[in-house]
Amino acid sequence: MNRRHLGSGQLLVSSLGLGCMGMSEFYGAYDDAESIRVIHAYLDAGGNFLDTADMYGNGRNEELVGKAIAGRRDKVIVATKFGVSRGPNGEFTGVRGDRKYVTECCEASLRRLKIDTIDLYYQHRVDPTVEIEETVGAMKDLLKAGKVKHLGLSEAAPETIRRAYKVHPIDALQTEYSLWSRECEEEIFPVTEELKIGFVAYSPLGRGFLTGAIKSIDDLAADDYRRFSPRFQGENFQKNLDLVAKIKEIAASKKITPSQLALAWVLAKSNKVVPIPGTKRLDFLTDNIGALNVKLTEADLSDINAALPSGSGAGERYPEQSMKAVNL
Repeated sequence: MNRRHLGSGQLLVSSLGLGCMGMSEFYGAYDDAESIRVIHAYLDAGGNFLDTADMYGNGRNEELVGKAIAGRRDKVIVATKFGVSRGPNGEFTGVRGDRKYVTECCEASLRRLKIDTIDLYYQHRVDPTVEIEETVGAMKDLLKAGKVKHLGLSEAAPETIRRAYKVHPIDALQTEYSLWSRECEEEIFPVTEELKIGFVAYSPLGRGFLTGAIKSIDDLAADDYRRFSPRFQGENFQKNLDLVAKIKEIAASKKITPSQLALAWVLAKSNKVVPIPGTKRLDFLTDNIGALNVKLTEADLSDINAALPSGSGAGERYPEQSMKAVNL
């Protein structure tokens, strides 16, 4: 698997990362043993970039990743995040970015992951009550102490990114990006390109919708987070199914799967963009890795953009309350 540089160039990750969130929460039932097999298969295929966060499964996902990488630490770039606070029963209690919280979260993540250093440490969401300079200053201190190697932000606005960068260079910005979530192209991409910040695209398959596998809301488990997503509800669902039909048509013409087309499109945007599709199934992992063999021509990209122009996705990408925590 080829590698791509993030940020200053010292952070070298596989061109396709692996998002681990769904292995512990949000997307229905999960099986730790199967998830570990998926992680091992990804690493055996040449991947090295695992993405987790302290809030995924309220710490369980970091513990899972820690088990999976035991004995393989030197072959893995571990990225995790802090900032979304949860209580002992999993209840969401807000967003925090104060210095004390940053330090405590890092120590807890290191314990759960059973590693000495986090390769890439993100602020998961920006705390609007704390100056970004304080948060990144605390992250910088962790870097000086050898607790982390590289710093990242997630879902941060252009001005926030610039202010953070003045405290310490940011190597990666993680934001949702896919064929139906292209909002970052207009304001975020110019900033990351100017400051030479790598872009990590989460949910590049539209939380599974762009794969074509979801045909009805009943295809989702009763406790699946996506049931509460505006794009999976009411009229939006059908409108987005119509978009997926176009993806299927283009993919079929190239004899590839819709997932491979969607990932190849993200990969083609820039060699500084790294998608991190998540999966807890080996067959889906194999399908996703196949996208690395897909080469889209300029004509292909033009056809895709014509079929799914920016803004064509129906509905907000998060429920109203969650949208208030992005682009801050």
